[in-house]
Amino acid sequence: MTSATDSESIPGAQKEVSFDEALQMAIDLHRNNQLDGAVALYSRLLQAVPGHPDALHLLGMARHQMGRSDEGVTLIEQAIAAQPDYVGYRNNLGNIHMSRGEIDTALAVYQQAVALDESNADLHNNVGALYKAQKRFEEARAAYARAIALDARHINAHNNMGLLYAALGDRPGAISYYVKALELMPGDSSARRLLGSTYYAMGRIQDAAEVYRQWMENEPTHPTARHMYAACTQQNVPDRAPDDYIEHAFDTFADSFESVLNERLAYQAPQLCADMLARHLPPPQQQFVMLDAGCGTGLCGPMMAPWAKALAGVDLSRRMLDRAQTKGVYGDLYKAELTEFLQLSPHQWDVVLSADTLCYFGDLTKVVAASADALKPGGTLIFTVESLPEDAADLHQIQPHGRYAHSAAHIVTALSCAGLSLLESEAVVLREEGGKPVSGHLIAARKMG
Repeated sequence: MTSATDSESIPGAQKEVSFDEALQMAIDLHRNNQLDGAVALYSRLLQAVPGHPDALHLLGMARHQMGRSDEGVTLIEQAIAAQPDYVGYRNNLGNIHMSRGEIDTALAVYQQAVALDESNADLHNNVGALYKAQKRFEEARAAYARAIALDARHINAHNNMGLLYAALGDRPGAISYYVKALELMPGDSSARRLLGSTYYAMGRIQDAAEVYRQWMENEPTHPTARHMYAACTQQNVPDRAPDDYIEHAFDTFADSFESVLNERLAYQAPQLCADMLARHLPPPQQQFVMLDAGCGTGLCGPMMAPWAKALAGVDLSRRMLDRAQTKGVYGDLYKAELTEFLQLSPHQWDVVLSADTLCYFGDLTKVVAASADALKPGGTLIFTVESLPEDAADLHQIQPHGRYAHSAAHIVTALSCAGLSLLESEAVVLREEGGKPVSGHLIAARKMG
């Protein structure tokens, strides 16, 4: 990576600092998510040294994180033009295109990077992920195999190869790669999680529980091991998924969240909620104050925006919120537990929408009551949950995958206790998991004025 010499300084600073020192200051701001300050300093650096490739690249990354991805792409392309042989710029450009769902463009950028550095296992692993997203499975297999040949201890490539085998319906083959990843790195939490999830997808719940039990032996406080062991054994089941589990799981999942849900799991919840909005709200004129409750990476945000005079999001995962910021539609994003946040915003929202979030709650009574209190009179609540069979003995129950399923009767009771009027309840398919549809309830309710 190039940089200016120490003799160059930044005009107008309170004390004279070198270009490199100022660049490091900007990077530190950037790493601490102080994006406005980082952008201001990167811009001053570019005034001092126009066309500096590192500053262009980093400013581009910051702009993308702030929801100005088009500008970010342009800046990184300028950095590449200034230093075309530096692979890192192309890798990050590919990451941006991937996050925007621009699979073909991302693949082309990664392939350019591979051409510059054929020996880079990470790049071959990235290319494999994109081939897999395009359902070019043999090419994905070859790319992962190349990554492993270059670096036999490349854990992500082993796990990704396992995911590829799982996508092809070869779960024993997938398990062999997860086991190999664990042999190479016994503490790898991704391989443990994938191995456990593959066992429960095969109906081997006891084997999944044993994976989580062994994980807890090695890491007694790991939130995923604890929660998933409870889910598989029905022992010490929490009232809702613990905050540390949610935060850890989705921080880890943030980078691949959208590609996994959209490419592998045929994720429907955001579009289903948007369709429900259209059925129960007047035509969109940016007229409502709206909350995306459990916003994740912001998949619902662009669909809510046409109705939003103001749109906010709340989530427990900081990395998910960072991704949501890149959508460019949220005025405010809050890191908070959902029920507590709703309780602290009484009568504030015209619309509260929660796609695929309340499945992390057992008894819905408290969170639905908090939603009702947070709505203005006449406000609308829309949400999805996963459904229990109607003949189930329980009103709500944790499932081996770690989420909770709910009966229609429990939903109706929770709405009634909160003083909400049910507008519509629809049986829907929310996603696929383990090759099977995940059934759910799509609900619209209103707070009467």
